[in-house]
Amino acid sequence: MKVTEHLQKAAGPLISFEIIPPKRGGDIKGLLAVIEDISKYNPPFIDITSHAAEVYYDETDTGIKKIIKRKRPGTLGICALIQNKYNIEAVPHILCKGFTREETEDFLIELNYLGIENVLAIRGDDSGYNKPLPAGRSANVYAGDLVQQIADMNKGKYLEEGLLDAKPSNFCVGISGYPEKHFEAPNLETDILYAKKKVEAGAEYIVTQMFYDNKVFFDYVDKCRAAGINVPIIPGLKILAVKSHLTTLPRDFYINIPVELSEEVMKAKPDHVLDIGVDWAVRQVTGLLDRGVPAVHFYIMQNSRPVTKLMDKLKLHKKIF
Repeated sequence: MKVTEHLQKAAGPLISFEIIPPKRGGDIKGLLAVIEDISKYNPPFIDITSHAAEVYYDETDTGIKKIIKRKRPGTLGICALIQNKYNIEAVPHILCKGFTREETEDFLIELNYLGIENVLAIRGDDSGYNKPLPAGRSANVYAGDLVQQIADMNKGKYLEEGLLDAKPSNFCVGISGYPEKHFEAPNLETDILYAKKKVEAGAEYIVTQMFYDNKVFFDYVDKCRAAGINVPIIPGLKILAVKSHLTTLPRDFYINIPVELSEEVMKAKPDHVLDIGVDWAVRQVTGLLDRGVPAVHFYIMQNSRPVTKLMDKLKLHKKIF
């Protein structure tokens, strides 16, 4: 079932999650435990991040060696597992950076064979490696280009012209939204116009970057609606769990952390930070639900403990998903 169909048919608010594959050569048992843990909350879908090749440098006896590899492969396999073992809709992230359009088409065909109907189209982070394009190959530069490629496949239009009996795919395409604007956009209004173009190209819903002030989200939604964006907008949240999040989250995701939250975390003992973060998230979730959001999306990566504590507290608030 498509994400949009879940949202339309839901009797109440939904909860979804985003996880990350293990590092190359790692053990999947830890991730399986996380999936088992979050599946008890009956998520309609789980996002699985994708990762392109990156550049690494290794010191050897003969000098510094440049290594190019994917740090976290495995998105396709994890999608198949979630979709077919747990009967939860898998939403793989599809990237522009690091992949040719031909590789993207092959990946989408494989997803289609697995019965996966949902994808999140994003440009992807700069990994420091610009993959050379072989002769005859092309690449999507922006997420809008990627959305257009998927929309074309949904119409039966593939990169190779003249295919016999080419069947249309049937993907529901999501995109990312940035309540505090994408760091490369000159302003929020321009960033919203970019999002509108992606919706016009075929995107059917938006999942936002994490935020810690609900007003930022509500203002973002109002501006999107005023700009003519009418697709569902799902708020994305991450529970602040350790003191280092005060620096790493703003640095890596270009977001602001409210003074009230940061001051409380800075004064707290390390083993009390998670409780502070969970309490803050409880207030965020209840405030979002009171305003009628269609779903709440949690960025949990490979640690389900914070969201488990959150869900226990939400039950006490009678905000049960």
